Amino acid sequence: MISEHPNRNLRIAPARMAHFVIRTNRFEETLRWYERFFLADTVYSKNNLAFLSFDDEHHRIAIGDLNGLGDSVESASAIDHVAFSFDSLHDLMYNYERLRDDGIAPIYAINHGPTTSIYYADPNGCKIELQVDNYPTSAEARDFFFSQAFHDNPIGVFFDPEALLAKFKAGEPVEELLKQGSVPAVKPDL
Repeated sequence: MISEHPNRNLRIAPARMAHFVIRTNRFEETLRWYERFFLADTVYSKNNLAFLSFDDEHHRIAIGDLNGLGDSVESASAIDHVAFSFDSLHDLMYNYERLRDDGIAPIYAINHGPTTSIYYADPNGCKIELQVDNYPTSAEARDFFFSQAFHDNPIGVFFDPEALLAKFKAGEPVEELLKQGSVPAVKPDL
Protein backbone atom coordinates (compact mmCIF):
# COMPACT_ATOMS: atom_id res chain seq x y z
CA MET A 1 0.00 0.00 0.00
CA ILE A 2 1.29 3.46 -0.88
CA SER A 3 0.51 4.95 2.55
CA GLU A 4 2.75 2.33 4.15
CA HIS A 5 5.85 3.32 2.16
CA PRO A 6 8.74 3.36 4.66
CA ASN A 7 10.28 6.60 3.40
CA ARG A 8 7.68 9.39 3.52
CA ASN A 9 10.39 11.88 2.50
CA LEU A 10 11.11 10.17 -0.81
CA ARG A 11 10.87 12.81 -3.51
CA ILE A 12 8.93 11.56 -6.52
CA ALA A 13 8.97 14.52 -8.88
CA PRO A 14 6.36 15.18 -11.53
CA ALA A 15 7.45 13.90 -14.94
CA ARG A 16 6.75 17.27 -16.61
CA MET A 17 4.71 20.41 -16.38
CA ALA A 18 1.40 19.58 -18.05
CA HIS A 19 -0.25 22.94 -18.72
CA PHE A 20 -1.23 26.29 -17.31
CA VAL A 21 -4.63 27.96 -17.34
CA ILE A 22 -5.43 31.60 -17.99
CA ARG A 23 -8.63 33.21 -16.72
CA THR A 24 -9.44 36.18 -18.87
CA ASN A 25 -12.02 38.79 -19.73
CA ARG A 26 -10.31 39.13 -23.15
CA PHE A 27 -10.91 35.65 -24.54
CA GLU A 28 -10.48 36.17 -28.30
CA GLU A 29 -7.53 38.54 -27.94
CA THR A 30 -5.81 36.18 -25.50
CA LEU A 31 -6.47 33.13 -27.67
CA ARG A 32 -5.01 34.84 -30.76
CA TRP A 33 -1.99 36.10 -28.79
CA TYR A 34 -1.05 32.60 -27.57
CA GLU A 35 -1.62 31.12 -31.03
CA ARG A 36 0.85 33.69 -32.41
CA PHE A 37 3.27 33.57 -29.49
CA PHE A 38 3.82 29.80 -29.52
CA LEU A 39 2.59 29.15 -33.07
CA ALA A 40 0.19 26.95 -31.13
CA ASP A 41 -2.59 24.82 -32.51
CA THR A 42 -6.01 25.35 -30.99
CA VAL A 43 -7.16 21.80 -30.33
CA TYR A 44 -10.53 22.91 -28.94
CA SER A 45 -12.39 26.20 -28.71
CA LYS A 46 -16.04 26.58 -27.83
CA ASN A 47 -18.14 28.63 -25.42
CA ASN A 48 -15.19 30.79 -24.31
CA LEU A 49 -13.00 27.82 -23.42
CA ALA A 50 -9.94 26.86 -25.46
CA PHE A 51 -7.10 24.35 -25.28
CA LEU A 52 -3.84 24.93 -27.17
CA SER A 53 -0.80 22.77 -27.86
CA PHE A 54 2.61 23.46 -29.37
CA ASP A 55 4.19 20.03 -28.93
CA ASP A 56 3.16 16.40 -28.38
CA GLU A 57 1.07 17.16 -25.27
CA HIS A 58 -2.71 17.19 -25.81
CA HIS A 59 -2.74 20.73 -24.42
CA ARG A 60 -0.20 23.03 -22.78
CA ILE A 61 -2.41 26.07 -22.35
CA ALA A 62 -6.06 26.45 -21.44
CA ILE A 63 -7.89 29.76 -21.74
CA GLY A 64 -11.25 30.45 -20.16
CA ASP A 65 -13.49 33.50 -20.10
CA LEU A 66 -15.18 33.66 -16.72
CA ASN A 67 -17.98 36.18 -16.49
CA GLY A 68 -17.35 39.14 -14.23
CA LEU A 69 -13.56 39.08 -14.19
CA GLY A 70 -11.83 42.39 -13.70
CA ASP A 71 -8.43 43.29 -15.08
CA SER A 72 -5.40 41.82 -13.35
CA VAL A 73 -3.42 44.10 -11.07
CA GLU A 74 0.33 43.96 -10.61
CA SER A 75 0.03 44.68 -6.87
CA ALA A 76 -1.90 41.47 -6.10
CA SER A 77 -0.27 38.26 -4.89
CA ALA A 78 -0.08 35.83 -7.79
CA ILE A 79 2.26 33.69 -9.84
CA ASP A 80 4.59 36.22 -11.48
CA HIS A 81 5.38 34.35 -14.69
CA VAL A 82 5.70 31.01 -16.44
CA ALA A 83 9.04 30.17 -18.05
CA PHE A 84 9.88 28.03 -21.06
CA SER A 85 13.40 26.85 -21.91
CA PHE A 86 14.94 26.54 -25.33
CA ASP A 87 17.78 24.15 -26.11
CA SER A 88 20.06 26.81 -27.58
CA LEU A 89 20.70 30.53 -27.86
CA HIS A 90 19.96 30.13 -31.58
CA ASP A 91 16.41 28.96 -30.78
CA LEU A 92 15.86 31.78 -28.27
CA MET A 93 17.10 34.40 -30.74
CA TYR A 94 15.08 32.89 -33.59
CA ASN A 95 11.91 33.13 -31.50
CA TYR A 96 12.75 36.64 -30.32
CA GLU A 97 13.15 37.75 -33.94
CA ARG A 98 10.00 35.90 -35.08
CA LEU A 99 7.91 37.47 -32.32
CA ARG A 100 9.40 40.93 -32.91
CA ASP A 101 8.57 40.70 -36.61
CA ASP A 102 5.01 39.63 -35.69
CA GLY A 103 4.58 42.72 -33.50
CA ILE A 104 5.04 41.00 -30.13
CA ALA A 105 7.67 42.97 -28.22
CA PRO A 106 9.31 41.88 -24.97
CA ILE A 107 8.71 43.87 -21.82
CA TYR A 108 12.32 43.32 -20.69
CA ALA A 109 15.26 40.93 -20.93
CA ILE A 110 17.59 39.78 -18.15
CA ASN A 111 20.74 37.73 -18.01
CA HIS A 112 20.10 36.14 -14.61
CA GLY A 113 23.46 34.36 -14.55
CA PRO A 114 22.09 30.82 -14.82
CA THR A 115 19.81 31.81 -17.73
CA THR A 116 19.44 34.39 -20.47
CA SER A 117 15.77 35.34 -20.41
CA ILE A 118 13.36 37.43 -22.46
CA TYR A 119 10.01 38.34 -20.88
CA TYR A 120 6.70 39.08 -22.59
CA ALA A 121 3.24 40.06 -21.32
CA ASP A 122 0.04 38.66 -22.77
CA PRO A 123 -3.09 40.86 -23.20
CA ASN A 124 -4.01 40.21 -19.54
CA GLY A 125 -0.58 41.15 -18.19
CA CYS A 126 0.41 37.51 -17.55
CA LYS A 127 4.17 37.25 -18.06
CA ILE A 128 5.86 34.55 -20.12
CA GLU A 129 9.62 34.04 -19.89
CA LEU A 130 11.54 32.47 -22.76
CA GLN A 131 15.00 31.40 -21.66
CA VAL A 132 18.12 29.44 -22.43
CA ASP A 133 20.46 27.93 -19.85
CA ASN A 134 23.83 29.68 -19.64
CA TYR A 135 25.68 26.68 -18.22
CA PRO A 136 26.08 23.21 -19.71
CA THR A 137 24.92 21.49 -16.50
CA SER A 138 22.35 22.15 -13.79
CA ALA A 139 25.09 21.73 -11.18
CA GLU A 140 27.06 24.63 -12.66
CA ALA A 141 23.91 26.77 -12.79
CA ARG A 142 23.17 25.97 -9.13
CA ASP A 143 26.73 26.88 -8.18
CA PHE A 144 26.04 30.40 -9.51
CA PHE A 145 23.58 30.94 -6.63
CA PHE A 146 26.55 30.77 -4.25
CA SER A 147 28.73 33.20 -6.21
CA GLN A 148 29.61 36.76 -5.26
CA ALA A 149 27.96 37.95 -8.49
CA PHE A 150 24.63 36.46 -7.38
CA HIS A 151 25.05 37.79 -3.85
CA ASP A 152 25.64 41.30 -5.24
CA ASN A 153 22.82 41.15 -7.81
CA PRO A 154 20.34 38.25 -7.42
CA ILE A 155 18.06 39.48 -10.23
CA GLY A 156 20.67 39.84 -12.94
CA VAL A 157 21.63 42.27 -15.68
CA PHE A 158 18.91 43.81 -17.85
CA PHE A 159 19.89 43.95 -21.52
CA ASP A 160 18.58 44.94 -24.94
CA PRO A 161 17.72 41.76 -26.89
CA GLU A 162 18.42 43.63 -30.16
CA ALA A 163 22.03 44.08 -29.05
CA LEU A 164 22.30 40.38 -28.21
CA LEU A 165 20.74 39.43 -31.56
CA ALA A 166 23.20 41.65 -33.44
CA LYS A 167 26.19 40.06 -31.71
CA PHE A 168 24.74 36.59 -32.26
CA LYS A 169 24.24 37.26 -35.98
CA ALA A 170 27.79 38.67 -36.17
CA GLY A 171 29.06 35.25 -35.11
CA GLU A 172 30.36 36.06 -31.64
CA PRO A 173 30.94 32.89 -29.58
CA VAL A 174 27.79 31.67 -27.83
CA GLU A 175 29.74 30.95 -24.63
CA GLU A 176 30.67 34.64 -24.47
CA LEU A 177 27.17 35.87 -25.31
CA LEU A 178 25.68 33.87 -22.44
CA LYS A 179 27.86 35.67 -19.88
CA GLN A 180 26.45 38.58 -17.89
CA GLY A 181 27.67 41.83 -19.40
CA SER A 182 28.22 40.42 -22.89
CA VAL A 183 25.92 43.20 -24.13
CA PRO A 184 25.56 46.61 -22.47
CA ALA A 185 23.25 46.76 -19.49
CA VAL A 186 20.08 48.79 -19.86
CA LYS A 187 17.72 50.32 -17.33
CA PRO A 188 14.39 48.52 -17.55
CA ASP A 189 11.13 50.39 -17.94
CA LEU A 190 9.31 48.61 -15.11
